[in-house]
Amino acid sequence: MRRLGCKKVSDAVLESIRSRTESFIGCGNSAPSLAVVLVGEDPASQTYVRKKAEAAASLGFRHFQYTLSADTEEEELLALVDELNKRDDIDGILVQLPLPPSIDTDKVIDRISPEKDVDGFTPINIGRMAIGKDAFIPCTPKGIMETLRYYGIETAGKNVTIIGRSNIVGKPMALLLMQKGADATVTVCNTRTKDLKEHTLSADIIIVAAGHPGTIDSSFVKDGAVIIDVGVNRIDDPSKEKGFRLSGDADYDSFTDRSVSITPVPGGVGLMTVSMLMENTLEAAIRRRGK
Repeated sequence: MRRLGCKKVSDAVLESIRSRTESFIGCGNSAPSLAVVLVGEDPASQTYVRKKAEAAASLGFRHFQYTLSADTEEEELLALVDELNKRDDIDGILVQLPLPPSIDTDKVIDRISPEKDVDGFTPINIGRMAIGKDAFIPCTPKGIMETLRYYGIETAGKNVTIIGRSNIVGKPMALLLMQKGADATVTVCNTRTKDLKEHTLSADIIIVAAGHPGTIDSSFVKDGAVIIDVGVNRIDDPSKEKGFRLSGDADYDSFTDRSVSITPVPGGVGLMTVSMLMENTLEAAIRRRGK
C-alpha cells in the first residue's frame, strides 16, 4: 500500500502562497484578507474555522471572524453578507457550513459576491467552472486535483468513480475531471446506485465522499487503484483522550496488504481544503486590487 499523505503537498502549496503574498505586499498592496462567518456552536465547524484562522495568520493574511448564535435570523445573516460584500478591505468571504435548519443555505450562498466567493460555491463560479472558464474552484475538489498532480497520478484516459454527489465535493469533482486537460471518464455513484462494486472494481481512481465510515474496503478495488478518501467521521473510542477517533469513508486498514495508493484520514484531503482556501483568497486579492 502506498500512503498518499497530504501534509507535504499542503506545505508546498502554502510555501508558494507565502512567497506570492510577500511579492503582492511588496508591490504596495495590503495583505490579502478573509472574512469567516460561523453560525452556531457545531464542534466540527468550530474546529474547521480555527484551522482556517491559523492558516491565514501563518501566511500574514488579515482575518476577520464573525461568530453568530444558532438562533440568528436569516435576514441578519444576509445583512452581514451584504456588508462584507461592500467592504473594500475584505477580499474573500466564507460562510461556514452547515448552517442551522432555520436558514436557507442556498439563499446565503447566492448572496455572496462571486468576486469574493473563495469557497467557489456561488452559481456563477460553479457555472463558469462547468464550461471551463476562469472561476474560483471549490476547495476540496481543487485540493484533490493538486494532490493527484503532486504525486504524478495521471487522469487522462482513466476511469474515475466518484462516490457522492454533493454540491461541495461530488458534482464539482466530476466537472473538473471531465475538463480538457484532465480528460477522465467519470462515473458518479450515489445512495441509489444498485451495485457499487461494479463501478469501483473497474475504476483506476476512486474518490469516496459519501460521509459514511467503511463505505468501501479492499474488496471494492482492483490492484493499482488510487483511492482518495474525502470522508471525516467521528467514531466513538473510549481509549482515546477525546473519546473519539477520526475515520475516513474507506476502511484504511483493509488496504494494508494491497497494491493500491490511498490518502489517509487524518493527514489527507482535509489539509488540502484549507490550503486551497488560502490560495483562492490570494487569487481574490490579486484580481480585486493587484498591481
